[in-house]
Amino acid sequence: MAARDILRNNWPAITIGVTAAAIACSAVVMLHSLPPSTIVMAAGGVGGAYYDFGNRYRTELARAGVDAQVMQTAGSLENLALLRNPQSGVSVALVQGGTINPGESSDLESLGTVFYEPLWLFRRREAAGEGLEGLRGKKIAIGPARSGTQALALELLKRHAIDRQASELLPLSTREAADRLLAGGIDAAFMVASWDAPDVKRLLGASQIELSGYPQADAYVALYPFLNKVVVPRGVRDLANDQPPADVVLIAPKAALVVRKDLHPAIQFLLLNAAVQIHSAPGIFQRANEFPAAEAYGLPLSDEALRFYKSGPPFLHNYLPFWVAELIGKLAILLIPIVGVLYPMMRFLPVLYDWTMRHKISRLYGELRFLEDELEAFGGKNAAGKIAAQLDQLEHHANRLKVPVAYASMLYMLRHHIDLVRTRLKRHVGEVVQ
Repeated sequence: MAARDILRNNWPAITIGVTAAAIACSAVVMLHSLPPSTIVMAAGGVGGAYYDFGNRYRTELARAGVDAQVMQTAGSLENLALLRNPQSGVSVALVQGGTINPGESSDLESLGTVFYEPLWLFRRREAAGEGLEGLRGKKIAIGPARSGTQALALELLKRHAIDRQASELLPLSTREAADRLLAGGIDAAFMVASWDAPDVKRLLGASQIELSGYPQADAYVALYPFLNKVVVPRGVRDLANDQPPADVVLIAPKAALVVRKDLHPAIQFLLLNAAVQIHSAPGIFQRANEFPAAEAYGLPLSDEALRFYKSGPPFLHNYLPFWVAELIGKLAILLIPIVGVLYPMMRFLPVLYDWTMRHKISRLYGELRFLEDELEAFGGKNAAGKIAAQLDQLEHHANRLKVPVAYASMLYMLRHHIDLVRTRLKRHVGEVVQ
């Protein structure tokens, strides 16, 4: 009963307190859900396109106050393994198209494709030949183990029935392959690297090395939908010396920016903004603003990526620093219960409180009216004693009733009316005695 009385008498304060506590709890939860200040990005080997782009992402994210730690790896296959392992700490990686198995990647999503990855094929001029058929019986660098380069090179060589029995296939990194090719230690090298990669420029400028194209590029693209045909234009390396001396057709998968599903949405937007800054410029193989692109090979686009490609970054991120925009966004969410619940409640509480105070006094008035009805049907001294006792009890309740000063006049009026009824009762008793 005591608890019920407390709730009945103090429910406005309790309601406000509970609402304030709920808002405070929401604030704590939201502050804990702010985006992390550090992420780990799996890239590739030193000298490769992935590692170079990884460092550019680190620079872009540093401007927003996020430390992106770039992890050196063997390439796409290792990147995927690290992403699938929640204990690795890796939450974002560059992954080569065609290397993703959707059945093993349910925890991953794509932020879109970000650049072409030409599969360069360099040969020593004395080992020159046309297409992959000319590689039979040669020493070939196919990229390090667990790299996208090696996976794609082996798949193409398999199509031409070239295996480790037919040729010597060496798992060399881009840097090692370039060094050994220039030194004459190998005959040819596959490598996935950007046009601007130092090792690509070294090999394009070397007189003893020839850039080999893919005469069957259309067939490769038809067989592997994740591949694209790109062209190295004649003379683009050195117009004065006409290098290369003819257009060279290459094949190129697209690199995707892949994240774990649990990566904070704000970090995903930061990565997409960085991708625009890094990849949207025109290049040898791409048009201006061709990348990043809302394409998904083997993985669905994340919800944040879909919103980004449809509407751009969140409104506040265009005008405020990253952390400020995030904090204001969280606070705006906190204002919803305040504006939507607490404000109407505060408007309604005074009316409800006034009704409650008046009801306390009106209830006693109802009892007094009942006693007046009994008085009208006055039935002698025994009835008078009963009514007098009930009036005393009613007056006792009125004296114990606690109301604010604003309602004291109503309470005094009640007491006055009780006295009036008591006076009428005495008069009735006097008339009976006479």
